[in-house]
Amino acid sequence: MAYYRIKGGTPLSGTVSISGSKNAALPIICGAVLAGEPCRIENLPDIEDVHRIIEILSAMGATVEQPTPDVAIIDPRGIREYKVSTEMASKLRASYYMMGTLLGRYGYAYVAQPGGCPIGERPINYHIDGMRALGAEVIDRGGFVIASSDHLRGADIYLDMPSVGATINIMFAACRADGRTTINNAAREPHVVDVANFLNTMGANIRGAGTDVIRINGRKELHGCTYAIIPDQIEAGTYMVAAAATKGDVIISNVIPAHLEAISAKLMECGVEVSEGDNGSEFFLRIRANERPRACNIRTLPYPGFPTDLQQPMTSFLTVAIGNSFVTENLFEDRFNHVRELNRMGARITVNGRTAIVAGVDKLYGAEVSSTDLRAGAAMIVAALMAEGTSVVRNIHYIDRGYEHLTEKLTALGANIERVEE
Repeated sequence: MAYYRIKGGTPLSGTVSISGSKNAALPIICGAVLAGEPCRIENLPDIEDVHRIIEILSAMGATVEQPTPDVAIIDPRGIREYKVSTEMASKLRASYYMMGTLLGRYGYAYVAQPGGCPIGERPINYHIDGMRALGAEVIDRGGFVIASSDHLRGADIYLDMPSVGATINIMFAACRADGRTTINNAAREPHVVDVANFLNTMGANIRGAGTDVIRINGRKELHGCTYAIIPDQIEAGTYMVAAAATKGDVIISNVIPAHLEAISAKLMECGVEVSEGDNGSEFFLRIRANERPRACNIRTLPYPGFPTDLQQPMTSFLTVAIGNSFVTENLFEDRFNHVRELNRMGARITVNGRTAIVAGVDKLYGAEVSSTDLRAGAAMIVAALMAEGTSVVRNIHYIDRGYEHLTEKLTALGANIERVEE
C-alpha cells in the first residue's frame, strides 16, 4: 500500500491548473450510453474513479479508446450486457448512474447497490421513485435494483431533497421518455448543469438546469458529440484551502470563480486574500495569506451553499484559527471521521451530533494518520502541509479516487511531499 510522507511548514507558492470535474465526468461517461453513436469526452481527470467507470462500460460491451489520459472516445453500440455486478458497483458510488442510462436506452437495467466512501447513509430511494414515476417497474431486493419498462413516459416529479444523483439519473431516463418530465426541487450543482449541457449537445431538450425546476422533453434518439468537462470545483477549493493553510501565495488556474463563491467567502471571512483574474484564455483565483486565520462557522448545504466535500479540508484549516469555529454537517452523518486523525496532530476538536467545535491551537504537529474517505484524505494532506514536522498519510487509495497527479501538483508549488510505494 502506498502512503504520503509530507514535511510541513513550507508556504505553497506558484500556479496550479485544475483538472476536469470528477463529479461531472462520472455521470457524463455513463450518459454516453444514451447515444446511438460514439461520443468524445475531453478534459477528463486522470483519477481512479474515471478508470473504474470506464472499466464498467467496457465490461458491458462498449468500446472505449483513450488517445490521451484526458480524452475518452466511447462507442456504446456494442453493449449487450445490461447488468452492473456487485463487483463492479462496489468500486465506486457513481455506478448507480447506469440505472438511468440503461433504462432510457434499452428499457432494462440490473444494477447492484453502489459502493463508495463511508460517509453515512446515501439511499437511492429517490432514484427508484423517479424511475417508477416515469413508468418503470422497479424491484429493489437482494442488493440489486432491477428496472424495466417497455415505454417510459414523462411525469411531474418532486424530490423530497435536492439529490444530485437522483436529479441526474431522472434526467438520463427522461431524455428518452415520451413527453415532458419536470423535476421539482432539483439539485443545482455545477456538475448537474454540465451533465444537462452534455445531453443537450447530444440532441436532448433540457431546460432549467441550475435552477430548482428542470424540464426535459423526451427524444426517441440521441446522437454522438464532442464535449469538454468543466473544471473541478472541489479540487480547486482544496488547493485554495491548502494555499491559505500554509500561508502561501498561489494562483489557481482553469477555474470557474462563480462555482467557488462559498469557499471564497469563508476564506475571506478568515482573513485570507482572494482575488479573481482573467489571463485572456481562462479565469484564475489568487490566494494569499500571511497570518493566522480568524475563526468562522461553516454549515454545509446543497449548492450554492458551502459544499460538503470541502467541509473536511476546511476543518483542517480552522484547527489553527484564532478562537472557536463551529462546523455543522447537514448532509452526511458520518463526515467527521477525520476529526480523530486531526486530534492526533494536536487539534482540539469535539463533535456533538452533526456539529464539530474546533478550538483553535497555535500549530499542528506531524503524525502518522489515515484517510477514512476521499475528502478526509484531502483534509489530512492539508493538515500535514501546515503541520510542524513530518507526517505520514496512509490509505491514500481514497485520495487517488478524486485528485489527479496530487504529488506532482503539490511539488510544483514547493511542497515537500513524497509518495512511497510499499
